[in-house]
Order: sequence, then C-alpha cells, then structure tokens
Amino acid sequence: MPVLFGVAGNSETFTKTVSKSSAAAPAWLRAIGLDAYEYQCGKGVHVGEETARTVGQNSAQTGIALSLHAPYFINLANPDPESLEKTIGYITSACMAASWMKAGRVVVHTGALMKRTRQEALSIAKQSLRAVLNACDEAGFGGIALCPETMGKINQLGSLDEVLDLCTLDERLIPCIDFGHLYARSLGELEGHDACVRMLDRVEAVLGSERASRFHSHFSKIEFTPKGGEARHLCFHDPGWGPEFRPLAEELARRGWSPTIICESAGTQSEDALEMKKIYQTLS
Repeated sequence: MPVLFGVAGNSETFTKTVSKSSAAAPAWLRAIGLDAYEYQCGKGVHVGEETARTVGQNSAQTGIALSLHAPYFINLANPDPESLEKTIGYITSACMAASWMKAGRVVVHTGALMKRTRQEALSIAKQSLRAVLNACDEAGFGGIALCPETMGKINQLGSLDEVLDLCTLDERLIPCIDFGHLYARSLGELEGHDACVRMLDRVEAVLGSERASRFHSHFSKIEFTPKGGEARHLCFHDPGWGPEFRPLAEELARRGWSPTIICESAGTQSEDALEMKKIYQTLS
C-alpha cells in the first residue's frame, strides 16, 4: 500500500472557493490529488448522523480514507471517576460519528500531567484507556482503531515513548505520531534524517514492523517556546521553524512503509499536503 496524504479539516482554499460544507470535501480532495481526510471534532462531537453518513458515502465513492479527531479536551491522565466517565463519553461519541462515516481511525489526545510525575500520569492513562476500550467494545465500536497522539507541550503526557507504551495495551491501538509536536516538545531536537530514523526504529521495536508500518500521522511546522514547547501551528512557507518533511519522506520510502499522513498546517493544509505527496513521489 502507498503512503496516504490528506488534510485535517477544511483548508482556506476549499472554504473560500468550493464550499463550507464538509460533505463536498472528499470529491475536492480527490480532484486535487489527495488521499485522506480527517474530520475534526476537536471542540466536541456536534456532527449529525445525516451529515456524517453523507461525508462517509462521498468518501467511499471517491476513495478517500477517513479518520476523525476526537475532542481536544480529553484527558486520559485524570484519575477522577467523573472525569473518566466524561472521557469515555467523548470517545464513544467520537466513535459513533466515525461509525456513521465508516471512518477507520479516531485520534485521541492523551492529556496533561496535572502536577504528577510522568510515570504516575502514564499509569493513570493506561488504566483509563483500558476502560475506554472496554466501553468501545460494549458499544460495538471494537473495529475502530484508536490513535493516541504524541503531544507538543512539554507538560502534556504524549512523548513518543509514552504513546507507544499506551499502544502496547491492545493491537487495535495505532500511534498518531505528530512530527511537529515531537519537534516542538523536544525544542527542535527531533528534526532531520537521523531523528526520523531513531523515531521510526523505536516504533518498530515496540509495536512490530506490521503495525509500525501503518502508523497514523500529523505533520506541520510548529513554532515553540523554550519553556512550554508548542506555541502555534504554521504553514510550510513560514520561515525559521521545522520540521522539514523531506527527511521523513526519504526514510518512509526506504522502508516501504504505508502510513497515513494528515497535514495540520494553519489554513494551507491542502497545499502543504500536496507538497508532501510530491516530495514523496520523487523518492518512491
């Protein structure tokens, strides 16, 4: 299978020149040469069943791979029972919308440390994720892959190793490796070819080559601050920040892996996703 390239939500070009309706996005993405679409429920799962099914049908007709981003405010590392019930509700609601769309993947934020050690927060998150998986099974969503995401702020749970540890809980868990987030939380250290080799080697060592080869991904340039990490998403044409995509493309082409790469640039995600695809095609 090839690498799939797509967008998170709707780019400015789409909303200004085509439509404000996500139902029209799959056909447009296919027409410009992209392969994937990540429907955004970051501020809550507000999409209705009719709209979700229409997005799904249009994606199936045009061959666009669908994923869905669950609400941003999920915190797997909060041990409060009431918070856990809310987290389960947010994720099962996201899975319901994904099932209407026939989206195969739901991206999930891992949460904040909340003054706990990283190990304490990770232990709580693993317990929470087990409860989430059980709830998804009971609701009939066992066929949807959950994708814990690497996070960009230093005080968040979500380093690469932490996300991979979460993914060892169940085979259906696929890491969402956000290379911009890892660049930001490392204050620019996770950048370049050697860093990409180390990161992908680590994913393969923990999850095995088959699951590693089909990881989910977000990619954009990100501005960071020395104390906090991620500050804001940028566009590829913004100077002075990383990461650059070519080193990752070279390593993916060498390995023959087939991840899904979703561009999260700030408004230019369709143009930047196409740029990534063109870079990759020159190497594969």
